[in-house]
Amino acid sequence: MIQSLTIERMKVRPQFLAAAKGPYLARGAVMVQMLPRNDGDPVVHAGFTATRKVGGAVVRNRCKRRLREAARLLLPELGKPGCDYVFVARGGTATRSWPRLLDDVKSALISLAAERAPAKGQDAPI
Repeated sequence: MIQSLTIERMKVRPQFLAAAKGPYLARGAVMVQMLPRNDGDPVVHAGFTATRKVGGAVVRNRCKRRLREAARLLLPELGKPGCDYVFVARGGTATRSWPRLLDDVKSALISLAAERAPAKGQDAPI
């Protein structure tokens, strides 16, 4: 049986700034930042942001809505317990086709999980 992850939204700036110090990957129309918290709490925190470079307020909000939905669909399957994720909209997030946006997010999450996973026979990094 697959254990479902509890996902909570990030709401305060220090959480976003901390996640920016961890590994990140840009794929297509999205950049995903990940920070292992190492606090023993299996809850996954997810945050969403879009800068003014992406567009006006309407476009930025649309980008964040699309990224929230992609994360809602993919994080339970691909997210790692005890990690913070920040999804950053890039140019084209608002207009990219839905299947391609999902592929971008999925690819970034898989690659970040592979970076974090220890090789066989090795302990996890401290």
